[in-house]
Amino acid sequence: MSAALPHSVQIAFIAIGVLLVVASLISMTLQRLKPERDYTELRQRIKTWWLIVAVFAVAVLFNRTVSVVVLGFVSFLAFKEYLSLIPTRRADHRVLFWAYLAIPVQFYWVWMGWYGLFIIFIPVYVFLFLPMRMILIGQTQGFLHAIGTLHWGLMITVFSLSHTAFMLVLPPEHNPAGGAMGLLIYLVFLTEFNDVAQYIWGKSFGRRKIVPKVSPNKTIAGFLGGVITTMVLAVVLAPWLTPLTQLESIGAGILIGIAGFVGDVTISALKRDLGVKDSGSLLPGHGGLLDRLDSLTYTAPLFFHYAYFLHY
Repeated sequence: MSAALPHSVQIAFIAIGVLLVVASLISMTLQRLKPERDYTELRQRIKTWWLIVAVFAVAVLFNRTVSVVVLGFVSFLAFKEYLSLIPTRRADHRVLFWAYLAIPVQFYWVWMGWYGLFIIFIPVYVFLFLPMRMILIGQTQGFLHAIGTLHWGLMITVFSLSHTAFMLVLPPEHNPAGGAMGLLIYLVFLTEFNDVAQYIWGKSFGRRKIVPKVSPNKTIAGFLGGVITTMVLAVVLAPWLTPLTQLESIGAGILIGIAGFVGDVTISALKRDLGVKDSGSLLPGHGGLLDRLDSLTYTAPLFFHYAYFLHY
């Protein structure tokens, strides 16, 4: 177990636990009061959130090795799910070995806290190596599509998500309020809250669609309401979990609100192109892992570098 948790982080975990307990009680009450309605999906979603929070707790509450391994495994599952959606050439199966090998190497740099290699390993070295290995196979038909989809998958599911793990190895003395894990809790909570806020605002006041051909349920009211709500919550939580000033937290809230929306609709565009509703069935009531991590694939690297260059 890692060192004693900062008081603010303890409060954050207690608050999350209380929210889940309340949600569980509400779902059971609704089923009893209105037995004619089917609340199975709601109960599945809440159960899945318990699982997500449990995995997240393991990732942040234990030592660096456990944290990096857990988050690295999440990246592995996300990349595997991505590849299950993308048709690959038979000849590329040997190349996929090297793509998978990049995952533990990337998270090894995280574990070492080696920012220099962490930030260039996939965008530079893996980016240049994989096409070379694919060329050695000698099959040029479909080359651009094959290497493009492989590169993009690694960037989204491994490079982007590995920023969540690097937040846990940043010097804790730079964040007296939240310690080593405060930034990650702040990011994940705001990212998920932004999704919920955009859904509620859109359902309540949404009229005009914002990207109807990609995600018909997304509205301008939902987008703006979600960004503003996330910005307000970012300002409220920043003194408890981050080293951000009030002005910086406003910027963080706007950044997470907009980036979360873009990440969501980007994965939606991918699924629509492939003709699938969900990226998988790993999480009951939520679809696949990418369906839950879509916003985080954009918010994690952008918020990480925002905080990193301001305070680390």
